[in-house]
Amino acid sequence: MLIAAYNEESSILDTLKSVDQQNYPGGLQVIVINDGSKDHTAQLVKQAEAQYPWLTLLDLKQNAGKAHALNEGLKLAKYDLVLTLDADSYLYNIALQCIVERYVSDPPNTRAVAGKILVRNSRQNLLTKTQEWDYFLGIAATKRLQPLYQGTLVAQGAFSIYDRNALVEVGGWPECVGEDIVLTWALLRAGYRVGHSEDACVFTNAPSELNVFVKQRQRWARGMMEAFIKHPGVVIKPRLSTFFIHWNMLFPWLDIAFTFGFIPGIILACFGHFWIVGPMTLALLPMAFLLGFLNYSIEKRMFKAMDLKIRKNLTGFFVYVLAYSFLLQPASILGYLDEILKTRKKWGTK
Repeated sequence: MLIAAYNEESSILDTLKSVDQQNYPGGLQVIVINDGSKDHTAQLVKQAEAQYPWLTLLDLKQNAGKAHALNEGLKLAKYDLVLTLDADSYLYNIALQCIVERYVSDPPNTRAVAGKILVRNSRQNLLTKTQEWDYFLGIAATKRLQPLYQGTLVAQGAFSIYDRNALVEVGGWPECVGEDIVLTWALLRAGYRVGHSEDACVFTNAPSELNVFVKQRQRWARGMMEAFIKHPGVVIKPRLSTFFIHWNMLFPWLDIAFTFGFIPGIILACFGHFWIVGPMTLALLPMAFLLGFLNYSIEKRMFKAMDLKIRKNLTGFFVYVLAYSFLLQPASILGYLDEILKTRKKWGTK
């Protein structure tokens, strides 16, 4: 298990505690790669080594980015399965067992499996309450559907498992903003399958400040652009997962249409000018709520099986349905522009 950490003194011990609570029957090696932190992350992990026999600290003195940190940690990994975990995440008690079981039981050409990411700090403010529904409904539904077409498009760095030999074959994590999505597409291009384990749950702290949220979604959008640029051959590869890759090609155009068409249309409609958005737009709301209810029902069933409870969060739900895209789509546009303009790359947020 590789945990890349940069200035994570407030969360790293909690993350390691969640690892220790896993009832995993196999061998376990956890490597925390301190990527030149300026706080006490390295000292805390060094002290924790005495408490956890499976723990190793790799202390990099110079900050060089998440991809570099993970690749350095990979050199010390001694097992065939390699898992990445964010340094501010908290594993559910059977998460490690579930993701390994999914990897072993998936089709034989599977070389990576993405875990399920949920929001841990959803009660903090309105922004985190809204993101809880994004992870619970939007992201979860997409991740659940894509493996049916033999290819999850992002084995996210926050919690995913990989075959070590396949990682070495494709060159490990690439030095870019979206190292996880570009790595995933490299595996797909090599002909491998990427799965998803919806019962391997990890709880992460979502951005609680608007500027941090925007930077995160910029990074995600830029990562998708990097994947297209670095692995264009995936687009024409004859396989089921190509359908979703083609679907991703529509996202920039949809984001542009929403940001520069729909948002101005809403503003004009408020003043009685229905040039772009009119009363018929309301006809889409029942469909949106129906789709949301379907996804909610599926997730609720999974939560019940995992002995988890859904928090009461009506305010966040209505903001997610009615207003979330007004933040999400413009942030994605900024990410596309970052890649087009080749702005400075850094791994400031996940």
